[in-house]
Amino acid sequence: MRFLHLIRPVMCVLPEVASPDRKIPFREKVLWTAITLFIFLVCCQIPIYGVQSAKSSDPFYWMRVILASNRGTLMELGISPIVTSGLVMQLLAGSRIIEVDYNVKEDRALFSGAQKLFGILITTGEAIAYVVSGMYGDIGSIGAGNAILIIAQLFCAGLIVLTLDELLQKGYGLGSGISLFIATNICETIVWKAFSPTTLNTGRGTEFEGAIIALFHLLITRKNKVTALREALTRQNLPNVTNLMATVVVFVVVIYFQGWRVDLPVKYQKYRGQQGNYPIKLFYTSNMPIILQTALVSNLYFISQLLYNRAPTNILVRLLGKWQDADGAPGQKIPVGGIAYYISPPTSFAEILYDPFHAVFYLVFILTACALFSKTWIEVSGASARDVAKQLRDNQMVMKGHRDSALIHVLNRYIPTAAAFGGMCIGALSVCADFMGAIGTGTGILLSVTIIFQFYEAFVKEQREGMGAFGF
Repeated sequence: MRFLHLIRPVMCVLPEVASPDRKIPFREKVLWTAITLFIFLVCCQIPIYGVQSAKSSDPFYWMRVILASNRGTLMELGISPIVTSGLVMQLLAGSRIIEVDYNVKEDRALFSGAQKLFGILITTGEAIAYVVSGMYGDIGSIGAGNAILIIAQLFCAGLIVLTLDELLQKGYGLGSGISLFIATNICETIVWKAFSPTTLNTGRGTEFEGAIIALFHLLITRKNKVTALREALTRQNLPNVTNLMATVVVFVVVIYFQGWRVDLPVKYQKYRGQQGNYPIKLFYTSNMPIILQTALVSNLYFISQLLYNRAPTNILVRLLGKWQDADGAPGQKIPVGGIAYYISPPTSFAEILYDPFHAVFYLVFILTACALFSKTWIEVSGASARDVAKQLRDNQMVMKGHRDSALIHVLNRYIPTAAAFGGMCIGALSVCADFMGAIGTGTGILLSVTIIFQFYEAFVKEQREGMGAFGF
């Protein structure tokens, strides 16, 4: 019996958003997207009831911006369960461990149901792991009742995220919930670190957290303007102007590369004289490689820190990762050894010079992982040369200057290369942004730019279809 057939009995109990029975106007899509975002932001502000202490180390501290999660709130888990379930299911399908025929409607529905079921199971598992590991206080002190209540809240919040994501993906809104939540979280972080009015005592006097506000504050209050400017540009443990400039540079570079593509001329067989182009972008798989790589690393961080807290002297646990308290982030830990350390980005050029092997290993890991995930994604998402050739034939289109039988061979020259090389470029941009100290991490900036660009393309597409800017 095929694995997907085992999912059929539970399909009737899984929460599902019905597909729209009509074309959703653009104005209505914008409304549903805004409602989805509002629900997400509200959940990001509602604290978990029953938590006694949230001062323990946070395994996801360095990944929360990308995972769209917020510590101590209903969005504690963020999109981690969805991304992890998608990662596992896509890898199983790509390696042919699970047989999926994407041309068969039932197989697509069963695969989607299996991914949703796996996401629910991961949500439950992560919620239990959070409580058992003592992230909200010792179980003996919070009590069994509160522990169950916390798990129930995280589980319900995970269902909300799954449902909101499916709502947008079914066509009621723009893009997907995952993309919307990630972009919102990252942009919020960048704006906050640039303009935060929060004051902190760093030992050099009271300073503002926001880089721009700190710049003006230092220039006004310090007598030596050159020293004040130097401090605003290079201050440690707080956002500085150099970090902000690096963020802007990375934004511009990523937007520039978004326009790189190869246009393959195609023509209609049925309508003579009608021609067009099939674009193959450099970022052919968009932000999926970096999302999948982030999911892999975040789960390894979580497992490694959880095991290290329990058995720090175990050889296998130390091989997976060694952790210590982070400077300037009380209660948080950073990897200082093992696999977790070598797949984490260097935090400065001084660290690169001190441990060049770490920097080289991190670079190779990111480039390889992004390229492999990108090539795997085109096979399992219906974007491979074979799938594109079938789509063109179904639309009665052929490649100009080539026979119909050569269509798949022409596409094979471009699509696998664009997927692998584009994935490597995304990884390289992410590494460069991390080395430059960009706010929100290189991965976060790449995700936000590509997601915002996708929303822009969706907006333009709706306009071309004659809907008008707001459906009028």
